[in-house]
Amino acid sequence: MNSLRNRVQLIGHLGGDPEIKTLEGSKKVARFSLATNDEYTDKSGQKVKQTQWHQLVVWGRLADTCERFLFKGKEIAIEGKLTYRTWNDKDGKTHNITEVVVNELMFMGSKDKGK
Repeated sequence: MNSLRNRVQLIGHLGGDPEIKTLEGSKKVARFSLATNDEYTDKSGQKVKQTQWHQLVVWGRLADTCERFLFKGKEIAIEGKLTYRTWNDKDGKTHNITEVVVNELMFMGSKDKGK
């Protein structure tokens, strides 16, 4: 049952090209948003489409893969875990963010434009 704790699986499209940073020791981190869509029929019989945005973080060799092959609009499947960060900006205002730290990534869809 431990493998079910804090596990997230998503399939969606990138909202933009990954932002890549190289840290000490040449370790890379990739950050990007992923849109997932859900459809349902409301009380009046109209189809409603909802888009949820998820912030993703990818580390190490998988970040290298993101840098080489991911781009805005690309469909991917990911698995990872939810994390929460808090920080203070230069004005002292506190910010909170929920992110998915990705540990597995799979390309979906057609082999469209690449880098």
